[in-house]
Parts: sequence; C-alpha cells; structure tokens
Amino acid sequence: MNTSSHGVHRETLTVATRGRSTVDITAMVGNVVRAAGPTAAMCNLFIQHTSASLFINENADPDVREDLERFMSGLVRDGDPMFRHVDEGPDDMSAHVRTMLTRTSLTIPVQEGACMLGIWQGIYLWEHRSAEHNRRIVVSVW
Repeated sequence: MNTSSHGVHRETLTVATRGRSTVDITAMVGNVVRAAGPTAAMCNLFIQHTSASLFINENADPDVREDLERFMSGLVRDGDPMFRHVDEGPDDMSAHVRTMLTRTSLTIPVQEGACMLGIWQGIYLWEHRSAEHNRRIVVSVW
C-alpha cells in the first residue's frame, strides 16, 4: 500500500523472515523516504505484529546482533513453565515478552531526503518466532 495525503507519505513494507533472526531493512526504509520527496521530515516505522520488533543498532559487525539474540534467549526462555499462553508452540509467549521488552515503532529524523542515521547505524526487524513469517511495517514520512 502506498498513500499520500495531508503532507504524509505512507507505505506498507512486507518483509520475509527466516525465523528467529534480524533482517536489515535500512535500504527498504531509505527507498520509501526518498520516494516521499521531502528534504527535511520525520519518518516513523510501525510493525503490525506482536511477536516481532524494530531496532536501530550497529550495522558493521553482525556479531552485535548475534550477541543481542544470545542475551535475549537467556533473558526470555522458550517453553518456560510460567507461561500459559502456548497456543502456537513453546516460542509463542516468549516472542510476545521479547516484543514487550523491545520496540514496535521507531521515529527517525530525515534530512536531504535520507534518514539521519549515524555512520554505524542500521534499521532492523527482529523476528522473535522460530518459524518464517511475512511481517508488515508501516512507514510514514511527514
């Protein structure tokens, strides 16, 4: 979906995941920002799911994202007996907790038609489920 009204440009991205992992969406978001056309603006990202999240972090060394996954796996364990909500398997409730501990939206300033990310920053979708999914992210530029 691609809409523009009242100074807001909005697109919905669909991102395929490979199961529990991170997906670099920096270029996809950058394409939406460029298509919006403003030289100075704000960009908001919102993921329409309860078991995946968004984050900005190091884009040079993939060990950072692997370390984040190891940390989160130790903090929130799949199949923990305290969880009653396991309708979709042992990673069901743990994925919801992971999402609550992270973010479902980000807002980034835009200058000269590009997100004002730092030199080592990238934008990522973090899949918290074990299975592959198609995730929807609404990108709004105003």
